[in-house]
Amino acid sequence: MGLKGLFTITSIIAFLFAILFIIIPTQFFSQYGIESSSVLNYIGALFGASLIGIGLIAWQARNITNVDSLKVITFSFFIADGIGFIIALLGQVNNLVNNLGWLTVAIYLILSLAFAYYRFSKSVSK
Repeated sequence: MGLKGLFTITSIIAFLFAILFIIIPTQFFSQYGIESSSVLNYIGALFGASLIGIGLIAWQARNITNVDSLKVITFSFFIADGIGFIIALLGQVNNLVNNLGWLTVAIYLILSLAFAYYRFSKSVSK
């Protein structure tokens, strides 16, 4: 898969989770074994709004050809997804969510490693 494909997958994941956090937060949280509340739904909706921004950045990055810009974007996604992986892993090992939480751990890990690959091991040119 090329970098354009990685940006596409990232945007699709971000948009999908954004919709779930904004439109059906109570049902989404319950899938992870989390009891929903109005405050949690509010924070989830704010997170969903941020995910829309991430999805839009990833979607637009598919068409960037400037190597320096691609290096900045891939590094930023590598760091953000790496931090997300650590937080998700800590939540999982501390039993904050049910086994579905391992999917979140896996998504963050795979995206972080993929962006690291393009940033450090391979030319970011498409």
